[in-house]
Amino acid sequence: QVQLVESGGGWVQPGGSLRLSCVASGVRYSTFTGYAISWYPQAPGKELEYVATVGVGGSTDYAGSMRGRFTVSRHNGNYSAFLQMSNLKPEGTAVYYCQRRGSSTWGPGTQVTVSS
Repeated sequence: QVQLVESGGGWVQPGGSLRLSCVASGVRYSTFTGYAISWYPQAPGKELEYVATVGVGGSTDYAGSMRGRFTVSRHNGNYSAFLQMSNLKPEGTAVYYCQRRGSSTWGPGTQVTVSS
């Protein structure tokens, strides 16, 4: 059974940067390379918000509001996907989830707090 686990969250000051990781387990390499991994933050009291997707071969897609500040990437050899966030704002405080796109496979989330 495929599992995803996020890491890399924490506290950062406004304007700072963080790099989140999403590691898959229980999946073969050849299968993982065919996954697209999406990222969704969920701020307190709000719904999930789509941020970005890294697809097969490293193709990328971003929500318009995140373009330029967030970068997604992947390292298939490590069964990993990444979300690099820069110039973080207080409204970026959220639990960040990764998802195997188009499936019900989600990680448990990692907390990001942006505050001075």
